[in-house]
Amino acid sequence: MDASVIEADASRFQRVEGSEVDWSDAQRSSRPVREYLAALDGEQSPTNPDRKPKAMSPTDPTAAWTTRGRNKVMFAYSLNDLIDRKHAVILDVEATPTRISKEVDATETMLERTEERFGLKPGPIAGDVAYSTGEMLDWFLKREIEPHIPVKDMSKRKDGTFSRDDFTYEAERDVYVCPENKTLTTTGRVFAGNTLYYRAIKRDCDKCPVKQRCCPNTPSRRVPRDVNEAARDHARALVDSEPFLQSRRDRKKIEARFGDLKASTNLGAIQF
Repeated sequence: MDASVIEADASRFQRVEGSEVDWSDAQRSSRPVREYLAALDGEQSPTNPDRKPKAMSPTDPTAAWTTRGRNKVMFAYSLNDLIDRKHAVILDVEATPTRISKEVDATETMLERTEERFGLKPGPIAGDVAYSTGEMLDWFLKREIEPHIPVKDMSKRKDGTFSRDDFTYEAERDVYVCPENKTLTTTGRVFAGNTLYYRAIKRDCDKCPVKQRCCPNTPSRRVPRDVNEAARDHARALVDSEPFLQSRRDRKKIEARFGDLKASTNLGAIQF
């Protein structure tokens, strides 16, 4: 799965800052605006369900305001293709606004549609790190699809202090254990839609001999965990397996074959 974009036929100079637009009758009569306004009446935003856009095109409001390439700011769409890696055949296509949440939705749509139409369901599925969200990986595993996708890990610290990997997660107790054998617990409250925080007790940190290596600037240590971290751990465990390495080799063959197409259309590919 590769995240690429196609520039929309919408001028970046004729944009409206923010998402509030006083639509004229002429604009409301155009198909892109009609479809956008109809989508607003549905359950989710047609561009991004998590936040309002910084800018909007008055002629193509569904196009996403994004920065790609050499810092070029533009309105764009992603073109996602579902490809059979063995035969290099495109099985399905889904265009979305250039938002990772929408590209994840497109992956689910294409897989379900391909299974319904052709009776095809992947064993493993290959893609790039953009598709390593906990939600996406959990979706694959619940459908018995092995995700051959490298997992992006933002928990690594570069200041010399302990990273999350230095803490041990105990699933049965749902706690983290620090290098000094103290527990960090969570209230179960989910932040930003996908993150749990496990916190140490302040009195444990106050007298800890390695506090300066753990939390020198805060009273106690806090460790974040994705609500679907178990799925991310499963995907990490596959990285060095022979099936994963074979999927990576197959992806290179597909990408070479579709190189010209990707260069001319900014194709985003999901492969199995």
